[in-house]
Amino acid sequence: MSESKKKKTYHFQEEWEEEFFFTTVRDKSVCLICGAAVALAKRHNVERHFSTLHRTFNASYPPGSTLRAEKVRELKAALGKQQSFFTKPVKQSVATTEASFRAAQYLAVNKKAFSDGEVVKGVMSVVADTLFKDHKNGKEIIAAISDVQLSANTIARRVSAMSTDLTQQLNRELGTCKWFSIQCDESVDNSSTAQLMVFVRMVFSDFTTKEEMLTLLPLKTTTKAVDIYEAMKRYFTEKNIPLEKLVSVTTDGAPAMTGRHSGFIARCRRDPDFPRFLNYHCIIHQQAICAKVMGFDHVMTPVVKIVNSIRSKATQHRSFKLLLEELSAEYGDLLLHTEIRWLSRGRVLQRFLSLLGEIKEFMDSRGQDTALLQDAEWKLDLAFLTDITGKLNHLNCELQGKDKNVTDMISAVSAFRAKLNIFSVHLQINSKRYCSCIWGLGQGCRKVHPAHI
Repeated sequence: MSESKKKKTYHFQEEWEEEFFFTTVRDKSVCLICGAAVALAKRHNVERHFSTLHRTFNASYPPGSTLRAEKVRELKAALGKQQSFFTKPVKQSVATTEASFRAAQYLAVNKKAFSDGEVVKGVMSVVADTLFKDHKNGKEIIAAISDVQLSANTIARRVSAMSTDLTQQLNRELGTCKWFSIQCDESVDNSSTAQLMVFVRMVFSDFTTKEEMLTLLPLKTTTKAVDIYEAMKRYFTEKNIPLEKLVSVTTDGAPAMTGRHSGFIARCRRDPDFPRFLNYHCIIHQQAICAKVMGFDHVMTPVVKIVNSIRSKATQHRSFKLLLEELSAEYGDLLLHTEIRWLSRGRVLQRFLSLLGEIKEFMDSRGQDTALLQDAEWKLDLAFLTDITGKLNHLNCELQGKDKNVTDMISAVSAFRAKLNIFSVHLQINSKRYCSCIWGLGQGCRKVHPAHI
């Protein structure tokens, strides 16, 4: 049998506009006079339609005349207005939906309540009414703002839809990447529920990398190694994540994670579904642990005790804040120490040292013992510890952040270790370059022994 004939394609010709009063709309030839559409853009079809129904137009608007050209422009403008009458509401609806999604994203990124959407909408309406009340399109702008849906339920649906879309994108990227590594850490939230946070870093065929939060898995009962392992394995199975691409796992040094026989890493190595992979102890976690071995409990313990005593009773706390306000102190309150927060100790000490005079005056007014706060050696140790913890906090922040690789972090730690020798030398020669808190007491560095570093 002979091959079937190829279907011919017919194209609209621009000269047909003035010759036959036709134009093209969505690949169809449309009559400008009656609005009839011709499926195939063939000349004889267009010509037959015009000669049959609108032959009298040749007499009123002679072919090739300026009058005929103006009539064509007039009819095309009328057709455009007719089309916009139907398409404009659709475009406006799309725009308001997009605005609703973008507002929901802004609220979510800034950690605002979903119910704040109505407040944002009210603010926009007030601002628009003020700025555009005399504008020629002012009413349209205000009406467009009022059409944007920003109720709490709508924002919740928008955030859920965006979350689902981002999850799907991440799963697709996990399928297309060449390798990936994961980082796991378990902590307890404010509702006393243990949460296992998992981050992933992917490497693609062009050697570009991408780092994202993979999931947050609640551990509702115990937080043993078997619970962490089962939660992770269940998630990988449900999401069809290609485990054969896993190259490394980073955790903290907890026994549940790194136990030799029954830890999370050990269980993963015994699972045949997991490939051979490297495991690392989180460098930031190591730095935080090293910072705790400095000692100086004779400084930290009294500081925490004094801060807690001032802030534990509401009346006493209010009186202290009032005193700070009357004295025009640098800060308006003390900070509570939280052991689990890596930067807490340095910030608590810095605030305590800045308000040391005000704290002593407040304790004296209440008849409390302030001998320790007047001890010169203790104050020097306080200032020294404040200086060192401030530098450790700076190192910790330098190690944190997105898209940091192991070479960057090792370089930062090595540089800090080298700086410690410089700090020691400057302490011995009474230099105030690296010990600003000690010099802030006006007592120099003579009594601080370099071995503390």
